[in-house]
Amino acid sequence: MEETVWSHLPVLVRANSKESIEYILQTLWRTRKSGLHSTDRRMIQEMLQLQNESDLDPLLVCLRTLIRRCVYENTCKDDIPKLFPSEVLPELQKLLTLLLHKFQSEWQDDVLKDQNIVPRLKAMTWNMANLDKESPDPAAVINLKLQNDTQFHAGEMDVKFQLATDSLGTMLKAMHSIRDQFSTMDEAPNGR
Repeated sequence: MEETVWSHLPVLVRANSKESIEYILQTLWRTRKSGLHSTDRRMIQEMLQLQNESDLDPLLVCLRTLIRRCVYENTCKDDIPKLFPSEVLPELQKLLTLLLHKFQSEWQDDVLKDQNIVPRLKAMTWNMANLDKESPDPAAVINLKLQNDTQFHAGEMDVKFQLATDSLGTMLKAMHSIRDQFSTMDEAPNGR
């Protein structure tokens, strides 16, 4: 980040309270897609006791950049202070580190909701249940290993469920429909 942008961070010291800075960060996150509305801009300008609205933009750019780095680069709490150059006041670094860390997981969850990424199937095993019992309704126990490839919660997850004969029939019909749709897509002129 350019040194001139960092030079605007001390403006935050003008805020009346920690809650004001917290409000500013939350507002910037909430409006990350739409941009700040004029009412939000006025409110932040008043909180920071700025005479000129033009003094607000460089600070907002800097704060949005910090937020993005913390959220998208998954910066751990100990590494957040490393984002600041040495000329940023230690008290301000400490406060921003505390607040950015406070909201980081919530903001990352928002990003995941926006992405709507579902885990992919990595492996599947099954076995029959109720075979040894004298139950008239045997069932298949399905074990799925799912791979989550999202940026913040990568890893594997195991899912286990049981299917009776009627549920298995319904599931197989749905799987056949999916297979047929894939086949139709492959046969189309602009297929994959």
